[in-house]
Amino acid sequence: MIQTDIKQLSTKDLVERIKEEKGVLAKLKLNHAVSPVENPAKITFSRKTVARLLTELRAREIADAKK
Repeated sequence: MIQTDIKQLSTKDLVERIKEEKGVLAKLKLNHAVSPVENPAKITFSRKTVARLLTELRAREIADAKK
C-alpha cells in the first residue's frame, strides 16, 4: 500500500486497516518460525506497511490536537 492510498483512507478505515495488517504480520511471523516462508520479503513489506499506517494515524492525531 503506497502513501497516497493511505492518505485517502478515513481515520476509521485507517484503524481497521492497521488491525488487519498487524494480523497478517503476526501470521507471517508465526509461519516463518515454524517453517521458512517462501518469500521472506513479505514480512518486511508487511512491517513497513504497518509503520506507514501508524505514521499517518499519528500525523492525524497531531493535526487534530493543533486545531
